[in-house]
Amino acid sequence: MTTPTTTEKQPSGPPLSPGPAPARPARRRSPERTARLRQAGLRLVALVVLLVLWQLVTALRLWSPLLVPPPSAVWDALVTTSGTHDGVRGYQGHTLVEHLGISLRRIAIGAGAGVLAGLVAGILMGTLPWVRVVFEPAVAFLRTLPPLAYFSLLIIWFGIDEAPKLWLLAIAAMPPVAVATASAVASAPASLVEAARAIGARRSQVVASVVLPSALPEILVGVRLAFGIAYSSVVAAETVNGLPGIGGMIRDAQRYNQSDVVVLGLFAIGVSGLLIDALLRGAENRLAPWRRLS
Repeated sequence: MTTPTTTEKQPSGPPLSPGPAPARPARRRSPERTARLRQAGLRLVALVVLLVLWQLVTALRLWSPLLVPPPSAVWDALVTTSGTHDGVRGYQGHTLVEHLGISLRRIAIGAGAGVLAGLVAGILMGTLPWVRVVFEPAVAFLRTLPPLAYFSLLIIWFGIDEAPKLWLLAIAAMPPVAVATASAVASAPASLVEAARAIGARRSQVVASVVLPSALPEILVGVRLAFGIAYSSVVAAETVNGLPGIGGMIRDAQRYNQSDVVVLGLFAIGVSGLLIDALLRGAENRLAPWRRLS
């Protein structure tokens, strides 16, 4: 006997239309992005407050405009030194950008050589105890000397051209890198070093594969400090035959009581220094991303 098949009964009436699609949840800003926006807002507010206070001080004539130039005078100096006006090009024949570019080139060459020398010295001091015993006092001695203390001796040795300026920046940039590198290399994880030696790695392979990667964050901090010290020393490096150069421009304007040009040069150094430090921090975050997570 066959069992009858049953068929489903289709509902009568028009087909039901699909309901509205569910609304997508609004994208929320990540906490990191919100923190960055908050920091940027606070910095902008602080800058505006500083400009307002500056304008207020100059408007009240608390000090002579020769001592504290108003923002408008600094702006006029920026316009004047950025082009050609009344047949005069920039300041002493060079525009502000050219002065700043020449100083940055000196910093790149001098501080770059100092960073390389500091890396080599730091690695040797961190891996060879006898090198640390011999050279650590000399590095500490150089670190305590202000740049102007040995600049006169560099002028006697190398003259008044580019050589003493580059040597001064290199000597100023070398000690922080050497100290940071030596400390980081010496404190490399002993377990990783012993594991690398256990599998037959040579000393150079241990340094390249284990010691330097673990020391990289501290080395990058030392590089940032080195460029900061070199940048703060550029005015001292350009006190003698520093034109063209931003430090030479400041020094020359100081002789003629052009405080607006002096303040403009200080702003140029500060802003470009902040940009260089931001680039170095970006390189640090890219080369050692685990540092942000620690």
